[in-house]
Amino acid sequence: MEDSTIIDLFFERSEQAIDELDSKYGKTVTATAANILSDRQDVEECRNDTYLAAWNSIPPHRPQPLVSFVCRIARNLAISRLRAESAAKRNRSLDLALDELEDFIPSGMNVEADYEARELAEAINRFLSGLKYDDRFLFVRRYWYADSVKDIAEQMNERDSRVSTRLFRLREKLRKSLVKEGLLV
Repeated sequence: MEDSTIIDLFFERSEQAIDELDSKYGKTVTATAANILSDRQDVEECRNDTYLAAWNSIPPHRPQPLVSFVCRIARNLAISRLRAESAAKRNRSLDLALDELEDFIPSGMNVEADYEARELAEAINRFLSGLKYDDRFLFVRRYWYADSVKDIAEQMNERDSRVSTRLFRLREKLRKSLVKEGLLV
């Protein structure tokens, strides 16, 4: 079923919208949450919470593309759940992906930091828009979806070492771009 038809079902408040959304994007939503959460039950709850959030957000929103919208919800919910349930524990896979970017991403938040984070987000979006599709795919899968290097290598039919090298080069390219824009010293 087309995304626009699924969205129309949401606007009609038809429960079939959830079934169609799950049928089309359920595996992607589950994988997004599973890359962040390690407990299968937490992943399932996050998936269900994602559908509830989509139900409450559509209408009034008419998201394009739908898959990015629901994956963003799933990712945000999974991160919130992770923070709430394991404040003292660490999630190895998410931490590893985020540690690779820690030199570029500020951790403390306040009003000034919030403004800087928005500037940084815009700079990263500009950086990503200038990349070839494969490099953008690689960067987003690793640092947004928190996919492992091994999983990305399988998806791209590449060796793990090649993916790791490309990620290193992309991080260096991002660092130079942020320095050039004055967002990183």
